Amino acid sequence: MKRRTLLKTLAAMPGAALAGQLWAAPAASNTRLLFVFLRGGYDATSLLVPIASQYYYEARPNIAIARADVLPLDADWGLHPALAGTIHPLFSAGQAAFVPFAGTDDLSRSHFETQDSIEMGQAPDRRRDYRSGFLNRLAATLGADRASAISFTDQLPLILRGQLQVPNSALRNVSKPAVDARQAAIIAAMYQGTALAQPVREGFIVRDDVMKEVIGEMTAANRNAVTAKGFELEARRIARLMRDKYHIGFVDVGGWDTHVSQGNRSGYLASRLEELGRGLAGFAQEMGPDWDDTVVVVLSEFGRTFRENGNRGTDHGHGSVYWVLGGGVNGGKVLGEQQRLEQPTLFQNRDYPVLNEYRAMFGGLLARMYGLNAGQVASIFGTSGRDLKLV
Repeated sequence: MKRRTLLKTLAAMPGAALAGQLWAAPAASNTRLLFVFLRGGYDATSLLVPIASQYYYEARPNIAIARADVLPLDADWGLHPALAGTIHPLFSAGQAAFVPFAGTDDLSRSHFETQDSIEMGQAPDRRRDYRSGFLNRLAATLGADRASAISFTDQLPLILRGQLQVPNSALRNVSKPAVDARQAAIIAAMYQGTALAQPVREGFIVRDDVMKEVIGEMTAANRNAVTAKGFELEARRIARLMRDKYHIGFVDVGGWDTHVSQGNRSGYLASRLEELGRGLAGFAQEMGPDWDDTVVVVLSEFGRTFRENGNRGTDHGHGSVYWVLGGGVNGGKVLGEQQRLEQPTLFQNRDYPVLNEYRAMFGGLLARMYGLNAGQVASIFGTSGRDLKLV
């Protein structure tokens, strides 16, 4: 019996949910869970486009995704067209859901502090233990028979450090620059002798100056994560390993710190999203029948500013959009607490607010997946789970 059918059947039975307790269906031993961490803080507003907000188009005159280009999901939201052949079909098949206004209460807007905070999954008002990540605590709670874990990273990430010993297997890091110096010179030569020659030259000078300032931050924020192109190439290998041996996996994907020229329908961010989408779709395909018992969570340390900056990019923000994919996901929906996106509703007049706190959201999801009780959820996350009906 598929998990969705089981959940619907049990939910209809008397006493399926006890007052004051988080109810969850028992999980089969072949359940698979993969976390995909987008390091650098991806622009979730370009992924899940708030098509019902006119203010979105006013705040992003150069980088907004036109309504005519967006893939409509419901009356309020649309999907970036770069995912038309990969994630959108999964959404239409009920195998992908999105949770906007998701994230952490951490307000540092620091890549490193926020990444660490999320990976630890610990209560922010208590002493932090940097030797304990929440995926390791989950694996320890479940036991070795259904929680063999692996990290597809260069070094073992904080999220999988802890009581259990977890292997890591680095992926090949494949990168390709956008417009290099030679290509910029060719483009400038094309406009030589025209009215646009000076603006083109000045544009490349400004780009180079800004990139010199932010390239160090962007590289550091990636923490040696594989690029989106690298993930596209390796996703099928990840699927084969998880299908045959491992129950819990983690991979990080870098390249999402888009301060400069992030683009709109096309451009740098669109290319990264397209590569990521192909990787995720390839993972789903390679999982075969096991896809029905697999959940993939895509997250980032934070979103980005709602308004574009002076370099046609976006800066560090707060709330984000999380993805949840899988054959047993309650998909085809945009879930969680939401609100209209207008200037007065922005957090600190600049960002998405966090309405769906990540520890509560993950606690509810994992309780559904693995049959965790309220005490087990609290031992992993230091808080109660919130069931968003993601599975």
